[in-house]
Amino acid sequence: MENVTNGEVPSESHDELRHALMLIAGKWKLEILWLLHHRIHRFGELKRSIPRMSQHMLTHQLRELEEDGLITRTVYAEVPPRVEYAMTDATKALEPTIASLLRWWREHGKEASKDKKKRQPNRPRQS
Repeated sequence: MENVTNGEVPSESHDELRHALMLIAGKWKLEILWLLHHRIHRFGELKRSIPRMSQHMLTHQLRELEEDGLITRTVYAEVPPRVEYAMTDATKALEPTIASLLRWWREHGKEASKDKKKRQPNRPRQS
């Protein structure tokens, strides 16, 4: 990435970053990719690994990741049907970025999370 000293962000770099972030943005996509970073998973394994996510949302996120070429979906002609999800070679190139994000969290994330909680206003509970 080009280092700019006048504070201007080159528009092509900004557009490229925006496109890259759009591919992996979403509440659950990075968590799914993190799980697939470790090994191939079946749908049920992913669902159990992220219990706060609905089945509908998992299906939606997996479809988007597959359509964007970030994961592969392999269906085996078995009874019951078996479907496995894996990272593509292109997505495996994100492994250093994922590891770097995890390292950042371990060093700074917990403090940043505390600061965020301090800034959030107390909202009255709705019945």
